[in-house]
Amino acid sequence: MILVFKHFFYKNYVGLSFWPFIILKNDSLKADSVLINHEKIHLKQQLELLIIPFYIFYISEWLLRSLWHLSFYRGYQNISFEQEAYHNEHNLNYPNERKFFSFIKYL
Repeated sequence: MILVFKHFFYKNYVGLSFWPFIILKNDSLKADSVLINHEKIHLKQQLELLIIPFYIFYISEWLLRSLWHLSFYRGYQNISFEQEAYHNEHNLNYPNERKFFSFIKYL
């Protein structure tokens, strides 16, 4: 299910996945198949880690990588879940083809 919340996002962020929802910054982004695919990859990741552990792992990895790179944004860019999603977002079949725990390749 796709929801739109215009005032929820910070700066350049336009979408996020929060099981079972994809939340977008504006309605026109519903037509962005690459963005929607990126968020679908995150939904698959969340489901395979039973949702709550995903968020714990995601936040922990973000904090550790932010410390390593001395930048919250660079930390975000290097999270294994984000690396997998960015690397495969143009393959619109990827969410269906994806093997379990594929994010591990990006650790």
